[in-house]
Amino acid sequence: MNKDEAGGNWKQLKGKVKEKWGKLTDDDMTVVEGKRDQLVGKIQERYGYAKDQAEKEVSDWESHNNHRF
Repeated sequence: MNKDEAGGNWKQLKGKVKEKWGKLTDDDMTVVEGKRDQLVGKIQERYGYAKDQAEKEVSDWESHNNHRF
């Protein structure tokens, strides 16, 4: 997968991520830009979750959407 394909995939997934975690802002999504650790951190920050809980939510979401960051 080249950089353009990865960028396109992120644009598609961004909408699904925001559906699941509606408190994430467009600025948050720009920071995340497809990086799993950044997504976990932003979920922790916005929802006040412990790291384990945020990790579990992202893992569950990945399984449900057949996607890995």
